[in-house]
Amino acid sequence: MASYPDIVLKLIIGFLFITLLINFTGKGNLAPTSAMDQLQNYVLGGIIGGVIYSSTITLAQFIVVLLIWALLILITRYLKTHVHSIGKFIDGQPITIVRNGHLLVENCLRANLSAKDVDFKLRTVGAYDLNQVKRAILEQNGSITVLTLGDEDVRYPVIVDGQVDPDVLELMGKDNAWLQNELNQQAVSNVRQVYMAKYQHGQLSLMLYDNQGR
Repeated sequence: MASYPDIVLKLIIGFLFITLLINFTGKGNLAPTSAMDQLQNYVLGGIIGGVIYSSTITLAQFIVVLLIWALLILITRYLKTHVHSIGKFIDGQPITIVRNGHLLVENCLRANLSAKDVDFKLRTVGAYDLNQVKRAILEQNGSITVLTLGDEDVRYPVIVDGQVDPDVLELMGKDNAWLQNELNQQAVSNVRQVYMAKYQHGQLSLMLYDNQGR
């Protein structure tokens, strides 16, 4: 059995490590938006909780394991942000399950949602009449966002992390030619320059990687 000083020391190191990791990766882990964020929390808690009471794992081994896990998290976050295909593979993407009042059964099955699950999720957000739902979108964290008919607030950015979301363009009734024209008018030649873009009140608002909002 581990001695009390050893347990306390490992606990302090684990606490400091969690604090540093949160500061390096942002506060996203405190309110996970994807299954991967949640998994990172579980594994990190398992590492710290499982090691501090073990006398067979030395302090040096404990620190090395924490550093390896931190490196994996940082690499994963970097790739998710800068490589769209990897981010899509790791976190998945929002799935439209209702479009213009029609339930997309194929998408529901792809998301492993039973009919009971779909009905429950729609009811929890107050969507009782399917005919009034313009879009119902299953988010990466399992929650659902509903846009009703007559609601002009799209609620979604059309460009995220330098990538265009074609489903949002369709929802807006716009196309790629319109988007490129809007970017050209704001002196943006490449969509990869855009951190986020939202279309609100008839205008496309750009937030660029150089922090100069347009």
